[in-house]
Amino acid sequence: MRIFVVDDSAFVRKALTRVLASERGFHVVGEAASGAEALQRIPIAQPDLVTLDVAMKGMDGLQVLRALLRWKPTLKVIMLSAHTKEGAEATIEALAAGAADFIDKTTFSALDLDSLQKEVVNRLRVWLPNGADSRAVAGPKADAPVPETLDQLRRMELCVIGASTGGPAALQRILERVTAPLPFPVVIVQHMPAGFTKPFSQRLNALSGLEVAEAEDGERLLPGKALIAPAGRHLRITSNLAVTLSEQPVDAKHVPSIDVTMRTAARARPGRTLGVLLTGMGEDGADGLCQIRAGGGMTIAESEASCVVYGMPRAALLRGGATWMLPLPEISGVFEAITAASLEARGARR
Repeated sequence: MRIFVVDDSAFVRKALTRVLASERGFHVVGEAASGAEALQRIPIAQPDLVTLDVAMKGMDGLQVLRALLRWKPTLKVIMLSAHTKEGAEATIEALAAGAADFIDKTTFSALDLDSLQKEVVNRLRVWLPNGADSRAVAGPKADAPVPETLDQLRRMELCVIGASTGGPAALQRILERVTAPLPFPVVIVQHMPAGFTKPFSQRLNALSGLEVAEAEDGERLLPGKALIAPAGRHLRITSNLAVTLSEQPVDAKHVPSIDVTMRTAARARPGRTLGVLLTGMGEDGADGLCQIRAGGGMTIAESEASCVVYGMPRAALLRGGATWMLPLPEISGVFEAITAASLEARGARR
């Protein structure tokens, strides 16, 4: 993979280049110290992937990202961001604008090449050819649910959506199609570092007909509202549809864990839970989706056709957890149809 590094710190550029150049499968084809220099040199270097600092003097990372994607919409751009309020907000905007992923710069030190390798190199491996293990798997057809099924979906009492890499843009695409309150509460678990989930919830709240907020311990789940699990804490759902937040188990691979939330949802509303698993690396959420389906609930996993990374939905499919495998536009259409059906039923009752 051909990689281009953009950062206004010479020290960070040198450290990133040194670590990436030493790894098999990566080839650093250039670097730039400013946005203007990046836009001049990247078309010549023809990289497959660009690491792009969010906060740079002059032209910032968001401006550079938009210009790069106008030049080459398929270019993979990974943002490097600090979790300051400004940095987090800019990062969320970058993901919505088309960045493939982001890395929190505060999780590594450029002085510590081992931490740099762990946080950056390992995250970039997924973009190597076959790195995401996205082989096609036979499974359910990607047909949209029939009208009778949509009526069943509308009668669900709880919805849990899980996502990881590529999830912020996918979630935005779904929720911006929800122009009026849904008939059930929604819980969202998106893998994100601390400091990013609140601005993410604020962005979704501004774009959706749902009220979207970062979850607070003890908060009740209500129809028309979506709560996002805060980074660094697992979200569990109680039998009376309240949320509890905890750092336990601390040894979980992901905090928050999609599996943790989906398992408790399956117990809280057996047969009345809709589980949705979107793009992401790994297997988090696959077991939870299976438990929702085994309890009589309804489940949707994003198909390979639209996934940024097909890992989590693929794992759910292989374990038998997916009622339907649908591309993202059709998943968005399902939520739009549920909203429309709910509004129509509400009008008929009047």
